[in-house]
Amino acid sequence: MLPEPESFPAVLDTVHRFADQALAGVADRPVAHPPAPVAASPLPVAGVGFDEALATFARRWEPGFSGSAGPRYLGFVTGGATPAALAGDWLTSTFDQNAVASDSSAVDLERETVGWLAELFGLGVEHTGTFVTGATMSNFVGLALGRQWLGEQRGISVAHAGVQALGPVRVLSGTPHSTVYKALSMLGIGRDHVHHVPVQQDREAVDLVHLRRALEALNGTPAIVVANAGTVNTVDFDDLRAIAALRDEFPFWLHVDAAFGGFAALSPAHAHLVDGMAEADSVCVDLHKWLNVPYDAAVQFTRHQSLQLPIFQNVGPYLPTPTAGDLFHLTPESSRRLRALPAWFTLTAYGAEGHRAIVENNIANAHHLAARLTTTPGHTLLSPVSLNVVCFTPPGDVAATARAITASGEAFVTPTVLRGVPALRAAFSNWRTTEADVDRVYEAIVAAGKSVE
Repeated sequence: MLPEPESFPAVLDTVHRFADQALAGVADRPVAHPPAPVAASPLPVAGVGFDEALATFARRWEPGFSGSAGPRYLGFVTGGATPAALAGDWLTSTFDQNAVASDSSAVDLERETVGWLAELFGLGVEHTGTFVTGATMSNFVGLALGRQWLGEQRGISVAHAGVQALGPVRVLSGTPHSTVYKALSMLGIGRDHVHHVPVQQDREAVDLVHLRRALEALNGTPAIVVANAGTVNTVDFDDLRAIAALRDEFPFWLHVDAAFGGFAALSPAHAHLVDGMAEADSVCVDLHKWLNVPYDAAVQFTRHQSLQLPIFQNVGPYLPTPTAGDLFHLTPESSRRLRALPAWFTLTAYGAEGHRAIVENNIANAHHLAARLTTTPGHTLLSPVSLNVVCFTPPGDVAATARAITASGEAFVTPTVLRGVPALRAAFSNWRTTEADVDRVYEAIVAAGKSVE
């Protein structure tokens, strides 16, 4: 069965009604689903047409989808999608632009959006940026630039000679995110080359005295320092300005992982937490977290775009000649969708003020949940709430409590470990979440704790 161009209006109208119904009920659908196997069907041979395909999806798959777009999904750091971002995502597929091709205005739209984001996060005009899939790829690109920079310090182009020409590489960090290890593995530097610098007492922020000692121990050998602007468990921040100042004495590439903590820049009461981020050589920011655009979207920033070209250039007689600033040669992908469009739409529709309100509302929600938990026997905060994550221990078994919360359908939080203590963490980043939702989450946590005691 061949698709028919004239079927577009009917198909889109049907999908609109289906999506509208789904969105209207997202606040009340089960927030998460314990995985349930679905038997695979054979490959359709003749096809059944769109209406039957939608009916099949609605019957076999949609009931098992989580309410991750809703207000009480507090696992990981998962934003929703603002109405304007969703519209932008729909139009992204409608126009189906290759965002790295120079034959349309898509490239200029991305550059404009990246410029807005840099301003939003307080980065300087010297920072350029490019859209990627998420924090993993943003960290990958930033660390790839750091690897190339290390080679330049020794007169080596790693892009041509390979990582083996560098010899051992030292990466220093206090509380590196798991994606940093993944990126280092993919880059050939290796997970084992991360040197854990001691953190401050009862903090996840790196101890500057110990960082200085670690740099001194390198005896002038260039290194990579990965700093945090928002750790996963407690949203702790390294002193970015103090770390950047150490480059006056020691040679290192400063990469800042600001996947969601970078959004502290939007709140006047919390912007000081990212003071100094503009001094970083590369910065990771994940947009399908707190910008509330659909998966997948992130941006990587750098002050050294010239290093990207030798790493990511794609050369062929049928391809454009590599030039500085050409998006085609700045990331691992040689073709990709226009991820910038949902971000452009939500920033245009709601502005910096609207997104500041989202951030500050989520921060208030986190404090509200923490306040309720601290007055409930058996529940203990493992760290003060600094931004949008509440890390706590329930009275009973942590894993069993997490499963009971999920099974209730009322909320979803994720287990973690902080300083050796099993815990739960609730991360607020959805634009829909209200104080009433927080109260429902609280009741679900308390009920789940009682059920496993």
